[in-house]
Amino acid sequence: MAKLLIRKGDTVAVIAGKDKGKTGKVLQSFPKLNRVVVEGINMCKKHLRARSTGEKGQTVEFAMPINVSNIMLMDAAGNKIRHDDRPKE
Repeated sequence: MAKLLIRKGDTVAVIAGKDKGKTGKVLQSFPKLNRVVVEGINMCKKHLRARSTGEKGQTVEFAMPINVSNIMLMDAAGNKIRHDDRPKE
């Protein structure tokens, strides 16, 4: 298994899929699944039933994980960079 080079807090751009061209910040990473959750990308709606009588049901919108192959790392200036060009910490 390859090492996941994108970490929480990185700014990334989507290069494939329905959100192609959008950018966002990584909120979570799942190295074993090779996926990350990006703020405002791959949004999904979930309808919740009312818990008791008299309450209303609600719709919750949240970001689903996206495959790492569909995103590209960006630098502070907003330019796309390769993983091997990442600044050393």
